Amino acid sequence: MKLYSKNLYFLLSTIASLLIFSGCASAQPDHVSGQTVQAIQKRLSNPNGKDVIVVSHRGDWRNAPENSLQAIRNCIALGVDVVEIDIQKTKDGELVLMHDKTIDRTTTGKGKVSDWILDSLKTFFLRDGLGHATLHKIPTLKEAMLEAKGRIMVNLDKCYEYFPEAYRILKATGTVDHVILKGYNKTVEEVRRDLKGYLSKIYFMPIINLDVPLANKILDDYQKNLKPVAVELVFASDTSNVLTRLETIKQRGSRVWINALWGNLNANHDDERAVADPAGSYGWLVNKGANIIQTDRPAWLLKYLQSRQQ
Repeated sequence: MKLYSKNLYFLLSTIASLLIFSGCASAQPDHVSGQTVQAIQKRLSNPNGKDVIVVSHRGDWRNAPENSLQAIRNCIALGVDVVEIDIQKTKDGELVLMHDKTIDRTTTGKGKVSDWILDSLKTFFLRDGLGHATLHKIPTLKEAMLEAKGRIMVNLDKCYEYFPEAYRILKATGTVDHVILKGYNKTVEEVRRDLKGYLSKIYFMPIINLDVPLANKILDDYQKNLKPVAVELVFASDTSNVLTRLETIKQRGSRVWINALWGNLNANHDDERAVADPAGSYGWLVNKGANIIQTDRPAWLLKYLQSRQQ
């Protein structure tokens, strides 16, 4: 019965996404299939922009395996601005797209990514959101960046410790300026030390938990000393006074990124709520001041943003 319910829920979600997909290619004037990275960069670099930059988490994973090339292609076709991908390193030093440290959940194989060489990993198939095997293979970071090149920006997650290796790939593929790198639980001094020589060449974004006592100080330190292109704010409750300062954050030079992924990142103004109550989810985030939103339902978010333009 549980399996039946899970399959039915996923089927209905997929059908709904496909219906929205068919009508949202022009969800906002800026969200169009065929947009250029340069156009997205121009918007990203305007911290006070009223437009909302849409980020798709692990690609369009409801309609293709997460972190797959097809998930990236779907985002490009939708007119998504940024695709978020996760990076792990293989035994032979190759960077591949994988959220977990193991391949058990998302592929037909088993074990740690770090225990496999790339050629062996390429023999496995990616699983879809229900766990069914597909014909898609694990991509390398190089393959992903070539797929994205010129068409969509890329948010690199779980890549901070691998960034020197990642940078060589970005440079070789001509995509250094396509990437937003995020860092978590790092001080300004640590970021300067770890990313010395890279900070002036890439877009960097810290993740700041508003539920910790020093959130205001951490935010101020980053904006004063590193001037990040954006700050990613996460919060389980909406009581932080930082949420009353979002316009000030933007005036000081950073876009405000908020996740719609699940409730403990946004005080329950999440993607699942958006299905029945988009105004209470996406609308709350936009009205609060977010001008970058990461979502697991890119088609739904794009459709909602389109409705605000009408």
